[in-house]
Amino acid sequence: MTSGISRIGTGILFLAAATGSARADFSDGKMPDGTYHCEVYLLGMFLNLGDITIKGNVYTGPVTFGTARQGYNYQMDANGVISWLGPLGGYTAGGNSLSMTQATLDGQSPPSFDIIMKQPDGAFTASTCTRGDNQ
Repeated sequence: MTSGISRIGTGILFLAAATGSARADFSDGKMPDGTYHCEVYLLGMFLNLGDITIKGNVYTGPVTFGTARQGYNYQMDANGVISWLGPLGGYTAGGNSLSMTQATLDGQSPPSFDIIMKQPDGAFTASTCTRGDNQ
């Protein structure tokens, strides 16, 4: 009986270790490379806020039409909180400011991040940026 319990425990530990190693994490301090499409749900519909492209620790955008002019660095801590080290289009223009950006890497869905923006009137708006599945 003891050997059966031991084998079950070993199997559970092996499964947990295999699952843990396959799961993406924030340990390398960057998001997976790709183009992230940003939207906000407002007044019953999704509004396009542009695309942010990430390559290594550099981002460009958001871009709605055309191409981005310049890349800027960003940093991500071990909890997935992103600090943008340059402007971020409309998120940081016209009196808007960034409150927080939180990344999500769960292995089951495409990588994404949520941007919380504070508007000049004090209201907060959240948008989600999700990497295209074909990357």
